[in-house]
Amino acid sequence: MEEGKKVILFDGVCNLCNSSVQFVIKRDRKDMFRYTALQSEVGQQMIKERGIDTSQVDSIILIEPGVAYYTKSDAALKIGQSFGGGYVLLAIFTWIPKSIRDAIYDFVARNRYKWFGKQESCMIPTPELKAKFLG
Repeated sequence: MEEGKKVILFDGVCNLCNSSVQFVIKRDRKDMFRYTALQSEVGQQMIKERGIDTSQVDSIILIEPGVAYYTKSDAALKIGQSFGGGYVLLAIFTWIPKSIRDAIYDFVARNRYKWFGKQESCMIPTPELKAKFLG
């Protein structure tokens, strides 16, 4: 793992999740993120090391190695705020109680396959992006 990089674990077969990863890659001008699917060996190892219950969180996890990990709406907001510029205004959503933010997040997560579809296998990154993906 590269020093100072944060890891985004995502559902590798979810179309919404894959689109979200592409969104982040395009805005990650500081090259601070690395990516791995929840279903990958690396993803499973990171989940196990942190004792994360994937029956409660199955769509996005942000890991800052040696610091902390974030799930659900906290992860999404932290990722968005890292882009800088107008995205820092996402901080306003942290004023909404986490329970409410996560309830909305969970509603979308429960319906993501129905609304956005699902792939048979995890996304395969292009050769240019391969270095950003772990495992």
